[in-house]
Amino acid sequence: MKTPLPAIAVLTCLASAAGAETFYGDVWADNWFALSVNGTQVAEDSVPITTERSFNAESFGFEVARPFVLALTAKDFKENDTGLEYIGSRRQQMGDGGVILQLRDAAGQSVAVTDDGWQCIVIHEAPLDKSCESESNPVAGQGACGFETAAEPDGWDTLGFDASDWPAATVHSASAVDPKGGYDEITWDSAAELIWGPDLETNNTVLCRLVVE
Repeated sequence: MKTPLPAIAVLTCLASAAGAETFYGDVWADNWFALSVNGTQVAEDSVPITTERSFNAESFGFEVARPFVLALTAKDFKENDTGLEYIGSRRQQMGDGGVILQLRDAAGQSVAVTDDGWQCIVIHEAPLDKSCESESNPVAGQGACGFETAAEPDGWDTLGFDASDWPAATVHSASAVDPKGGYDEITWDSAAELIWGPDLETNNTVLCRLVVE
C-alpha cells in the first residue's frame, strides 16, 4: 500500500501566499487524467493514453492557500471520433471510463474526495448510437457513429470560473467501472467514489471541478 509522501518530496509550489498549505493527493483513472489547481497543472498520468490497458495510479503533492479549485481532465482511450477502440478486430468495442481522487493535508486529514459534490461536463461523446460498436466499417460522423465534441471552456480550471450551470458528477460503482492495475495500490478514503459523466461508455472526455474552501 502507498503511504503519504514524505516531507522531503518535491512539491508543486503555486503562487506563494500567506496561509499556503501542503497537500498530498492520489488519482486513479481509466485511462488518463491531468489535474490542475487554480489553473496550474500539478499532476498528470505518467502513462500515455495510447498505451493499451493503461491503468495506473499517481501520487503527488502541492502547496497552495485556500480557497482553491481542483480541475480534473479525464479521458478514456478512443482510436478516433467514433469513440471505439480495437477497430477492425474481434475486440472492437466502446471503452469505459472512471476516475477517483483523494486529497489530504500535511497531517493526513481528508480534504477532498471525488463524489457527487464535484461538477462535471462531457466535452467528447461518441458514439451517439451504441450500435456503432457493431459496424463492420465504423466511420466517425456517419450513420450510427455520430459524435459530439466541444472545446474546453475558457478559464474553467480557475477559481473565478462560474460553473453554476454544470451538472453534478455521476457516481459509478466499482463493479461498473471495474478498476484495474494500480487501483489496489492506494488505500482509498472510504468516502472517495468513482465518478464520470452519466455514461461510462460514450462519455470519452470529461472535465470535473471542485472548489476547496
